[in-house]
Amino acid sequence: MPPSRSQLLASAQALCNAFASKAPIPELLAHFSHTHAVSAREHGLPFLAPFLGRTFTGLTGDNSIESYFSLLQKYLTYEDMSFGSWVVDQEARKVSCKGQARFRWIEGQGEGHAWNEYFAYILDFDQDAKVTDYQVWADSGAAYLARTGKLNDVRKEYEQEQKV
Repeated sequence: MPPSRSQLLASAQALCNAFASKAPIPELLAHFSHTHAVSAREHGLPFLAPFLGRTFTGLTGDNSIESYFSLLQKYLTYEDMSFGSWVVDQEARKVSCKGQARFRWIEGQGEGHAWNEYFAYILDFDQDAKVTDYQVWADSGAAYLARTGKLNDVRKEYEQEQKV
């Protein structure tokens, strides 16, 4: 029997709440299927940031979902993350939602550059309401500018143009 709408929503909210609370990676991985192939992809051009534009497959190992979350922890921190606007498609076993948070780049040239961001998730689930596919659409431009240490300069330039 396929998971119910409420089971899918509860599973999606549990993963999102764990991510928002900066749960350890093993706790995040517990929300993913252990019986089906799994993947994570944050859409964007791969040269903009190390975690963008490629598909991470499997729970552990090289190029895995574990390595995706490790890259996020290496380069970013965030605060005030929240999720809402949940849409559940029980027949397709998909849940989408909108999120928001304040992100901060924590490594290299861009260390300390921060921005507010809205992003979207689409999560696919197996028959046990465990995540099989995790997709994110976010502000890859802000991540790139932060990574290269240019975000604050571009922001100031924009703010000056708005005063004219």
